[in-house]
Amino acid sequence: MASSMILRFPGVAFITGAGGTGIGAAVSKAFARAGCTRMAITDINKASLDHTRDAVLAINPKIQVTAREGDIQDDKFVESLADQVRDTFSRIDYAVNCAGILGKDQRSTETSVADFDRINGVNYRGTWLTSRAALAQMLRQEPLPEHPKQRGAVVSIASQLGIVARPGAAHYCGSKAAIINMTRADAIDYSKDGIRVNCVCPGVIETPMTTGSADVTERLKPAIEIAPMARMGTPEEVADAVLFLCSERASFIQGHALVVDGGYTIN
Repeated sequence: MASSMILRFPGVAFITGAGGTGIGAAVSKAFARAGCTRMAITDINKASLDHTRDAVLAINPKIQVTAREGDIQDDKFVESLADQVRDTFSRIDYAVNCAGILGKDQRSTETSVADFDRINGVNYRGTWLTSRAALAQMLRQEPLPEHPKQRGAVVSIASQLGIVARPGAAHYCGSKAAIINMTRADAIDYSKDGIRVNCVCPGVIETPMTTGSADVTERLKPAIEIAPMARMGTPEEVADAVLFLCSERASFIQGHALVVDGGYTIN
């Protein structure tokens, strides 16, 4: 008989894109509510990152939180941050790569190289850099006694648009598809090391990125109407999926792209 679905997080969580009120912030708070007491968070915006740190500490003042602002496109910053996390906590058990941007609605012939590089720099390069840094640390450590079969777990935020496409988003769709296949390849490479690598593919989620302007909201209306559930998802609903994939309850899930989209991709 399966044991109860209580998720335990005794180790160290590392979350990127953690500022503000989006998916990264929801994941950070979900880890805090689930009993994780050591956490490293990062975002490019210091004010929004501080807001998340304060929200985490409001849940549990005893949580050790390392918060540092920076650009995950910068390999030197990512290396320095990884060193800081290692010096502070000695390990990374759950790495969640949430940083991402949406970009303009435009066809490839209308997309500048600068716009292409910006999208892929954050979404793909940044996710690869932070995932690589977390994997390097996980390889150095032994599994926790509470999770004897898991040396570490990596979860990246991809998108439903990494699976299916929509008009005017070739550069974005490509960047998210890259995360999905990177996840699969890393899952193959690190299975023998006891590290699980998965990703979550959200649909339209109610975050500042999707509701920040009337233009973006209008662009996303068709996707909301196509999905059978006919609504935006919440950051908390994505965070629930992320924590499951990080947990021991997902011990036989590897290289998977878990779609959390209200049914968009089946319709």
